[in-house]
Amino acid sequence: MGRTVLIVGGGGREHALAIGLVESPSVSSVHVAPGNAGTSQIAINHPVSAADVNAQVELAQSLDVDLVVVGPEAPLVAGLSDALRAIGIPSFGPHGTGAMLEGSKRFAKQVMLELEIPTAGVQHLTIDSNLDEAVDRWGAPWVVKRDVLAGGKGVVVTENRDEALDFIRTSIESDGMVLLEEFLSGEEASMLVMMDESGFVALPCSQDHKRVGEGDVGLNTGGMGAYAPAPVVTEEVHNRAISEIVEPMHRYLSSQEIPYRGCLYVGLMISLDGAPSVVEYNVRFGDPETQVTVPLISSDLCDLLLAVAEGNLSNSMPTFSNSYAMTVVLAAEGYPGPPVKGRKITGDTSSNWVISSDGKSTIHHAGTGFSDGDIVSTGGRVLAATGISSNSLEHARELAYKRLSEVDLEGSFYRSDIGHKVLKK
Repeated sequence: MGRTVLIVGGGGREHALAIGLVESPSVSSVHVAPGNAGTSQIAINHPVSAADVNAQVELAQSLDVDLVVVGPEAPLVAGLSDALRAIGIPSFGPHGTGAMLEGSKRFAKQVMLELEIPTAGVQHLTIDSNLDEAVDRWGAPWVVKRDVLAGGKGVVVTENRDEALDFIRTSIESDGMVLLEEFLSGEEASMLVMMDESGFVALPCSQDHKRVGEGDVGLNTGGMGAYAPAPVVTEEVHNRAISEIVEPMHRYLSSQEIPYRGCLYVGLMISLDGAPSVVEYNVRFGDPETQVTVPLISSDLCDLLLAVAEGNLSNSMPTFSNSYAMTVVLAAEGYPGPPVKGRKITGDTSSNWVISSDGKSTIHHAGTGFSDGDIVSTGGRVLAATGISSNSLEHARELAYKRLSEVDLEGSFYRSDIGHKVLKK
């Protein structure tokens, strides 16, 4: 009899995890709450909000699950893993205190400074601060961060002084304080680290595309595409990131009364001379980074997640393939502003892998649901096409864009230059 797993959440990250867990030899049943149209193709959806901690605990109990995998950050900050572990259910995702590394940017920055982890300088601004003096300390561009969970919209990076001051003032009014950080230049990359008190392991590093427009222009988004592995993370950069960033944090988190068990997302900025610094920590899998890293895990995904949830990672280290992965996000009209929702999606939206020569491709659903039997858009980032190639990143790109061309959604758009930093368009 295989394991029963519950995934909490309903985005592209959760669909990618569901695909990986359905493929795990040790798993017999996958449930997702609330899920989306894509997860319903391969798992059992339950109409339970990810934010409803009590309802998620009750669902896990009723299903008699062997493992809960918590996707979004909000239920982790709200203590979902704490509640599950209190009744003996293994949960992949840190306890509420550990989740504050994402829940509070101020807390995360304090920990980094205490541990001497390389990161940007910071000013904590309140109603009593001299704002003109603060913004002139480092000059443009200004990086302003709210100290709350803001669904990926709590950060403004701008060259416009008035825009920076306006966001600082409104953030202080709503939150009581705000962080103004020194701007770090270089290339960003993402390192997802599986971590518990017994050890840690970094998944293949990826590179995301945050800006909405081609050539990395326009407003910031939750991510318009990603690829892995990221060539910018050379062996030297990787080793420095592990020794200077991951190991100190692992020692700190493992020494706490309740150890950290889950994924630590390390947002890296790599300077021109190859020095890595931390832009931010998140306490869960990234989106769309999950779509390009989970398929590169060649060992049993459930074994890995359960080992972390039980504090036994050192005895169940994963293996990885040498393949390349790329995912391209299809966004709804209006995104990253208020998106147009409820439009019918047609074409091949199956999440089954389409196998081709030396590769495969799939559709990862994110903001999708059902209306009168049709698949419709329900969010800003609607779905993503993902290509996996054993040959090259170029081939993975071809597979992703070919698959995306088979989907149609009125008013939708996508970037045609994902991977442009390392590939010719």
